[in-house]
Amino acid sequence: MKPLLQVEHLSVQFGGLKAVDDVSFEIWPNEVFSLIGPNGAGKTTIFNLISGLYQPSSGFITFEGEKISALAPYEIARLGIARTFQNIELFEHATVLQNLLVGRHCHRHTNWLQDLLFTPATRRAEMQFRRTVEEVIEFLDLQHYRDQMVGGLPYGVRKVVELGRALAMRPKLLLLDEPSSGLNVEETEDVSFWIEDIKHDLGITVLMVEHDMGLVSRVSDRVLALNQGEMLTLGTAAEVQAHPDVVEAYLGGAEDDPPPPTPRPTGGGDGSSPPAGGSMSHAASGLGRPGAGGGQ
Repeated sequence: MKPLLQVEHLSVQFGGLKAVDDVSFEIWPNEVFSLIGPNGAGKTTIFNLISGLYQPSSGFITFEGEKISALAPYEIARLGIARTFQNIELFEHATVLQNLLVGRHCHRHTNWLQDLLFTPATRRAEMQFRRTVEEVIEFLDLQHYRDQMVGGLPYGVRKVVELGRALAMRPKLLLLDEPSSGLNVEETEDVSFWIEDIKHDLGITVLMVEHDMGLVSRVSDRVLALNQGEMLTLGTAAEVQAHPDVVEAYLGGAEDDPPPPTPRPTGGGDGSSPPAGGSMSHAASGLGRPGAGGGQ
């Protein structure tokens, strides 16, 4: 079996800033592979390189044996790579159904004249697109929202609609950019179930950027930790969280350098409470998401 995606010695530089520096990894078919790291680590930049929004300064990306580093985003989408965005990118004045149909656009093979005359070929394509989108609506339980305008939907539902638009492309590789961002505990749990179903039921490989280590630990087969554009370590979620370089990147050496003494509090208390963020298990459970991993 060959890797589905190969990233080899990938680097990109913006002016004097090296956002990604000599990063290499492979993603295997039917795997959930996660990228983690502090803000500015280069995670979303790697997504933009894979999806063709950025061109690498050096190195290359191979998808199913074909180099895609120089391809346009629409060409990469046609090969079978779909993505979501950290900030929701939907047409707010269109319905859920219409937004999902946009995901089928890259597979349209009719020309503008056929579409204008609504020829039999166009009708057949539209019917096939509609069947695919209805399957996605059922998969994500969006039946209730099918004909509603996206702009009037709750934030959590809009996140699901964006996931649905990517699934409507019938991708082989799905890029999820912080799928739990802005969601509550129950919504994040739903995301974990959907990712598992996307992998097991739909057979889609997933590459995910995520700050919520609870979600990462539940769904990931392997995790790559980054910091300042460079690779720190690659392994299972537990191995990566325990790695000293990852602890250092997230906590800034808090476990090696004791905090300076603090004055005894006035008005009660003994001042013995430990400083916030003093353990990896606490800090990594949210990694930037306030309240992540908390009880209901």
